[in-house]
Amino acid sequence: MSDKAVITCALNGVLTDPKQHNVPVTPEQMAREARAAFEAGASIMHIHLRQQAPGKGHLPSWEVAVSKEIQQAIREACPGVIINHTSGVSGPNYSGALDCIRETRPEIAACNAGSLNYLKVKADNSWAWPPMMFDNAVEKVKDYLDVMNVVGTIPEFECFDVGIVRCVGMYTQVGMYKGPLEYNFVMGVASGMPADPELLPILLKLKRPEAHWQVTAIGREEIWPLHQRCAELGGHLRTGLEDTFYLADGKKVTSNGQLIEAVAACARRAGREIASPAEARKIFGTNR
Repeated sequence: MSDKAVITCALNGVLTDPKQHNVPVTPEQMAREARAAFEAGASIMHIHLRQQAPGKGHLPSWEVAVSKEIQQAIREACPGVIINHTSGVSGPNYSGALDCIRETRPEIAACNAGSLNYLKVKADNSWAWPPMMFDNAVEKVKDYLDVMNVVGTIPEFECFDVGIVRCVGMYTQVGMYKGPLEYNFVMGVASGMPADPELLPILLKLKRPEAHWQVTAIGREEIWPLHQRCAELGGHLRTGLEDTFYLADGKKVTSNGQLIEAVAACARRAGREIASPAEARKIFGTNR
């Protein structure tokens, strides 16, 4: 168990429409939201890129220039902060994501460690969106790991299901990856692992014993017991407008800062202090 809890803020995600939800898109908005999260205790900012043209902020971007501008704005607003860059792309063309990592060299980047049928059913028993496959074949994972290795970026292995947790161990066994290990248990996606605290002991048995871990909890007010249990079991913590808009009492937030304050309180209730960016670097073994 790590005495200090590292907090990651997932600033914006890519599935929400800024016309409907208060998610940041522009470098200025990202920096402002990052500062609020930073002041509340977040030492890592997980970023997604959105198209910057007017009316296009609901669409993803893989422009290296956009990534550089957003990262620079966040670093200026939050001295010493660690950047965790998105990499998730469905389909065979993920060169843009590789380019962003290769050219901007973030300290950490997401590495989606396995495929998932990405599904959700509405109350009327119809699909919430057309069924899709979030495909992350071994060859794709290896391409990401190879680029991260060259530029010194630590992969955060995103695990949407139990079998994917086991895959990460296999990647290390065959030599695909040899550096510091960090798991992110993504819980609450309708077709993946549920946001159930009782799953955590099982997942901890399946991860590599030396690895750090955290939970991404997707949902509404029902996710907060999962955050609390994660803190109690020694995991690191993540929340943000990518993951939820709601506090434990059902109140809808307007800023990432409110969510980070709430997850920091989970850590303190578990008797843990919040790690600074410098401490987070030592914990995760980043070389920058």
